[in-house]
Amino acid sequence: MKPRRFLILFVLICLLMFGLWLPANAAPLTQQYSTPTPGADGRIVYVVQPGDNCFRVAALHTITVDQLRQLNSKLDENCTLVEGQELLIGIVAPATATPEAVTELGTPTVTPTPLSGTTEVCVLLFNDINGNAIREETEPAVAGGAVSLTETNGKYSASLDTVIPSDPEAYQGICFTNIPEGMYNVTVAIPDNYNPTMELNSSFQVNAGDIAFVPFGIQSRDVVVDPGANEENNGGGQSTILGIVGGLLLLGGAGLGYYAWRTSRPESKLSGGGYLRK
Repeated sequence: MKPRRFLILFVLICLLMFGLWLPANAAPLTQQYSTPTPGADGRIVYVVQPGDNCFRVAALHTITVDQLRQLNSKLDENCTLVEGQELLIGIVAPATATPEAVTELGTPTVTPTPLSGTTEVCVLLFNDINGNAIREETEPAVAGGAVSLTETNGKYSASLDTVIPSDPEAYQGICFTNIPEGMYNVTVAIPDNYNPTMELNSSFQVNAGDIAFVPFGIQSRDVVVDPGANEENNGGGQSTILGIVGGLLLLGGAGLGYYAWRTSRPESKLSGGGYLRK
């Protein structure tokens, strides 16, 4: 094989391999979050991150904004947060104040109350516009869904339809009240033209005097998410650029391959000094 053809083929193979590698490694970065570990005194503390607000912090730890305010009495009336600020999220050790139960994202929050003998379960179906499985301040409740609550031993079973609240900011969902304590399953049927962004069923234990809050997120099928909206957090811009570069390299490799094929075809000499390519 001529040295020039060998060089062209070698460059072609390198470009093809590099072009295939770039899109495969252009997947956006994902952020992982884990609930803060309680300290030696049993206090669970969260450090405010850039872009945080009270509603996001409360939703991230499945507590309400009112509970967050109660745990952090120094918050002003606008609930202003500063990057690096430490917020008390819950207490797992015995204390003079009643601790708030903090669970992983997407699972029910159970809050002790002065009630006795019965319990209460509130379910919120919300429009998860950005699809991050966290209810943001601008994401409203959705009407037209059906919620079914069943006690595993058959002591209680009921269903309610989701509605649009009159006060969206303070709305905690539809509530099943005065129900017996026990292990419960809650299932949600969502309206047409929506897709779930979270599991649509949950199981949990509630004791007498508790209130359980269970959020479920759904997203309209008509929503088109801007791929650059979370570019800073998920590396979307980098993924797009790498994908384009990979595509250009593949096109360049294909062009070199065509050139190598043309130059490798045999030629026949014609009278008059010309050549005929076969």
